Amino acid sequence: MILGISPDDVPSHRKFRKKFELPYNLLADTGHAVADTYGVWGEKSFMGKKYWGNHRTTFIVAPDGRIAHVFEGVQPLGHAKDVAAKIAELRRAT
Repeated sequence: MILGISPDDVPSHRKFRKKFELPYNLLADTGHAVADTYGVWGEKSFMGKKYWGNHRTTFIVAPDGRIAHVFEGVQPLGHAKDVAAKIAELRRAT
């Protein structure tokens, strides 16, 4: 199962999912409770301005609920291939 989670609201998720024809659900974490739990909510910087937001991170969660792998500092371009390769590697190892 694939889930995308961000602090954006439900209407923006619907628009984003439709625009990019995503085949998976996007969950709204507007209070950033999930981000806090996973340790990805923090201070960021852009063009010298500091603000708070999600650090782009992907978690592969094993069927037993444990975190099997973490990708930090995710760049969207090519990331899906990296995730698919890691999942294949993890499956071969079990």
